[in-house]
Amino acid sequence: MSEPRRDGAAADRRHGDARSSDPVTMAELARLAGTTIPTVSKVLNGRSDVSAATRERVMRLVDETGYRRRRRAAGIRDRETGGLVDLVISKVSGSWANLVLSGAERAAAAAGLDVVVTVARPQQDAGEDWVARLLARRSRGATVALLTPSRAQVQTLAAAGIPLVLLDPSSDSASVIPSIGTTDWAGGYAAAAHLAALGHRDIAVLTGTGDYRYGRARVDGFRAGLEQSGIPLPERRVQQADWNRDAAEAVARRMLRSSSPPTALFACSDEMALGVYRAAAGAGIEIARDLSVVGFDDLPESAWVTPSLTTVRQPIEEMAAAAMRMLLRLRGGATTGSAREELATELVVRESTTTAR
Repeated sequence: MSEPRRDGAAADRRHGDARSSDPVTMAELARLAGTTIPTVSKVLNGRSDVSAATRERVMRLVDETGYRRRRRAAGIRDRETGGLVDLVISKVSGSWANLVLSGAERAAAAAGLDVVVTVARPQQDAGEDWVARLLARRSRGATVALLTPSRAQVQTLAAAGIPLVLLDPSSDSASVIPSIGTTDWAGGYAAAAHLAALGHRDIAVLTGTGDYRYGRARVDGFRAGLEQSGIPLPERRVQQADWNRDAAEAVARRMLRSSSPPTALFACSDEMALGVYRAAAGAGIEIARDLSVVGFDDLPESAWVTPSLTTVRQPIEEMAAAAMRMLLRLRGGATTGSAREELATELVVRESTTTAR
């Protein structure tokens, strides 16, 4: 079957010609995709009763033509959705997630909105993933925490007129999407300067697995802080574990039971630092006396453990609130000014670090 005939403007848009400024209509999008307007509407609303091939074809054309659904006034959308806004997160357990939820809910409540928590589960079909659920619910917009949406997901939500703000995105590829983060590099630098000032010279780093921008920034800042003090950080002293206590405990156990254990250790999250505590206890090593430990996050439990954990505080609740406020400004038609905003970190000195012996 031959390709449907297209007029010049539609052809230009199909092939990415920036000279065409006329907005693409849903009818034109349906014609280019060789399908019907109701089918295109189903794709853009996250309906599952569309074949995978049709969904892919429509979304490819959304990307090529720059199609954007006409935005309704905020008041109309509020009446349609019941005043709901989404928080998309990979998990809801743990202190980090609780702080994010608290901050996002506080900012949404101040605007008279309620938060829907949407869990992004891996390995979901395209018709059931978090994007499809946002589309089906006609979301007002979403704050996405610790996830980096794919290009296809971003295109789909943009076409549906659903704005996104990322909270601590994991990838640099999302730099064009408005985001809220923290000064990870400066936090790592402060941790290194603290340990160097205490006289430590044999220092190790426990970083998380995955090529995440915040993990890289924390290690890079820490390395720069040591270099400033003339302290080397050999690659063998930088070890990876998953971002949880059990994995960190296993890696730290090997480090601490080696023939030359470090005198200080920087863990790139408090969760991993607490795994170091368990590994030290199992190896007969006393935190603060035999090993100084610095974490990152300042989760509530960091102040509860014994000895209390010296850590780099990132204002998680404030970050989530700022991300939600940014989202609501976008939803109201405002521009963000900068694509990324960063809140300051702060070193919180407690009892887990002491002068090198």
